[in-house]
Amino acid sequence: MTSSSDTRTCVALLVAAPASGQGKTTVTAALARWHTRQGRRVRVFKCGPDYLDPYWHQLASGATVHNLDGWMVGMPEVRARLHEAAAHADVILIEGVMGLFDGSPTAADLAAQLGIPVLLVMDASAMAGSFGAVVLGMQHYQTNVPWAGVLANRVGSSMHAQMLQASLRDPAMWLGALQRMGEGKDAQLLPERHLGLVAAHELPDAMARLNAAADALAQTPLGQMAWQDWQRWSVNFALDASAPAPQIGPWLQGRTVAVASDAAFSFIYPANLDCLQAMGANLAFFSPLAGERLPACDAVWLPGGYPELHASKLAANTGLQADLRAHVQAGKAVWAECGGMLALGRSIHTAQGEALPMWDILQGTASMQQRLAGLGMQQCVLHGGTLRGHTFHYSRFDSDAAEVARTSRAGQAVQAGKGEALYQQGSICASYFHAWFPSHPRAIAALLGAEAVQWADAQATA
Repeated sequence: MTSSSDTRTCVALLVAAPASGQGKTTVTAALARWHTRQGRRVRVFKCGPDYLDPYWHQLASGATVHNLDGWMVGMPEVRARLHEAAAHADVILIEGVMGLFDGSPTAADLAAQLGIPVLLVMDASAMAGSFGAVVLGMQHYQTNVPWAGVLANRVGSSMHAQMLQASLRDPAMWLGALQRMGEGKDAQLLPERHLGLVAAHELPDAMARLNAAADALAQTPLGQMAWQDWQRWSVNFALDASAPAPQIGPWLQGRTVAVASDAAFSFIYPANLDCLQAMGANLAFFSPLAGERLPACDAVWLPGGYPELHASKLAANTGLQADLRAHVQAGKAVWAECGGMLALGRSIHTAQGEALPMWDILQGTASMQQRLAGLGMQQCVLHGGTLRGHTFHYSRFDSDAAEVARTSRAGQAVQAGKGEALYQQGSICASYFHAWFPSHPRAIAALLGAEAVQWADAQATA
């Protein structure tokens, strides 16, 4: 790692795959853990809107994990985050989103713009010679993408690995193979559920899983490379000198924002917390699952998470329920995102038809579904600007609360029945929309009661 005021150099890899479910998170976390055990300083980033993978990367590296996205975060902020990381890290690892060429902008676009070599991870469990064909196609699909090599995942045997290696047109692309851990769901070293991976802090053996993955990686050519050989993947990270300075004011100065934070409310971007503090907010964290009451505060943020998995414990916290009700009756602001909105509602109906009582503060009932009900990048025109974020949920929320705004897809106008409703009931604002606070801090300050909320025309475009 070298640095100057304008450009900083650091070893960096972008871990990508042809599709979701190939093992990107496992390999990224294994690399982070492997380097950390060698005494290196590792910074990990995650492309796209994701809350769960970063928990694994943070545990593996011991450092906060931030999200990168050309649209939601913005390229000036992406460059600034990487530039800052390069000043302190020996190696930067970035996990891609979905497949390398999926979405807009894609992980490939990020690699091309920043000159970061791509490490391709492929599930080769049902492949032989076709492995080489897929790798060749990935290499040449977008010619400006730099490449580090390919790592075969879920390989059955050493003979299988030899077949895969022999299929490559460019032998230098081969960085090794990771053996299959088991059969069926047992083949997943990092377990999943309906919104993605189970978060690392929910598993008592999470570190043991990471060390097992790092041990397996250490047996590959990639894991046996000398640190000097890693320098071939050094990248120069520069700031965007033309980018305007972020517009943020002391709109929450002197105000305390209570933030629910536990396994039921864990969908929290570190950048959102940074944004609240940059506006002057004092943050008071509390755990509804631990039976904690509401801290003394001016506003409440109930992030997304898994209230449906912890419904009985949440409903049993009647002291917090009373505190929240009193908070709302006093006209104090509540911003409830996705799972936070569901927890405020009357009940959650499971896919099996069971009704799980919730806090019954916000008018509305949630119904869980087997299929995705919302997915993708979203924007919401509020308070004189555009708040960016995303949506991802498997439930439906039926509410009589007033709909004061509606999200739309990136760069598109609001359409009836599309996007996500933003409900307002008294001092409560709630939506399935997960907001990226730094995209429009003033709107977040307004949602948290810093000043009277002025809802912009929902039909306007960014």
